[in-house]
Amino acid sequence: MEEATRNLRRTILGVVSSNKMQKSITVSVERKVKHPKYGKFVKKTKKYHVHDENDAANIGDVVRIMETRPLSKLKRWRLIDIVEKAK
Repeated sequence: MEEATRNLRRTILGVVSSNKMQKSITVSVERKVKHPKYGKFVKKTKKYHVHDENDAANIGDVVRIMETRPLSKLKRWRLIDIVEKAK
């Protein structure tokens, strides 16, 4: 039962924009939204504070993050894996 509920949590892909904190990273997630009046697709960016237990991610890495319980004032996401390393 525990494994089934864990799979219902949201997972998203993003790019690491900062890793200056201890055991934490900032991930920028970009999405495209259609403008309601003009119909043009506009890029919207949101930053998430993510728990990185092993300090494995570096700036520019593409990472997968998962929603989790509140870990601190701002952290509600944790790092699952690094999809692509920065070049």
